Amino acid sequence: MSFLKSLMARGAALSMAAAVALSVALPAFADDTAAGAVPGGGVTAPATTQVENPYGLDALWAGGDFVARGTLIILVIMSVSTWYVMITKLVEQTLLLNKAKAANGSFWKAKSLKEGAKGLNPKSPFFFLASSGLEAVEHHEGSLVEKIDLNTWVGLSITRAVEQIVSRLQGGLAVLATVGSTAPFVGLFGTVWGIYHALTAIGIAGQASIDKVAGPVGEALIMTAFGLFVAVPAVLGYNWLVRRNKLCVEQVRTFSADLHNVLLAGTSL
Repeated sequence: MSFLKSLMARGAALSMAAAVALSVALPAFADDTAAGAVPGGGVTAPATTQVENPYGLDALWAGGDFVARGTLIILVIMSVSTWYVMITKLVEQTLLLNKAKAANGSFWKAKSLKEGAKGLNPKSPFFFLASSGLEAVEHHEGSLVEKIDLNTWVGLSITRAVEQIVSRLQGGLAVLATVGSTAPFVGLFGTVWGIYHALTAIGIAGQASIDKVAGPVGEALIMTAFGLFVAVPAVLGYNWLVRRNKLCVEQVRTFSADLHNVLLAGTSL
């Protein structure tokens, strides 16, 4: 009996010690679990801090020399020129096509060529064609060009007028062609110059780790991307405007051919 009592006393003492230890450990475990727990019962991932990129266009401008900054300025000027030419040429071509529609609808319905010319917009290229043709006919008789037959003289006058209109329509397209072909090389030059200075600075500092090389080299590649950003719209705009320009020239040439035939037919001026 004394043995059983002593055994029961030892068991009770061990149970009390385990209870005390568990009561001390559970609050600390609960705090740790609550810190990483989410309402759904899962555990959140450790928070990550976003590292700010110290390399970019601002850093390229701030740390670049006069050559790098000059290259960026040239690319900006090319980009502004490209969009200015594309917008102005688009408006010009749209106005010409509208004037062509108006001229074909009113000029040929007039009772005389002079009356038809008066009904045209004075700033219209078709008014310029009609005026050139009428002036050629009026100045043919009793002048030095009287020895030239009327067909040849009127044809030359209208052809010169058409060439002037076509030359004006083509104005500005050379800018787009130049920007589209040279902007990538300007950007590439800026990249080469930036890589050269980055590698030189790394060599002087004596630090060739990947973080010291990749950052400046990647920053220099912004120049090439900028050059492509300028060149692609210029090339696409050039091809699109050239196609629209052909439609405008066709309208002008068609009107000039009809005008030539009417003038030679002896229609009342």
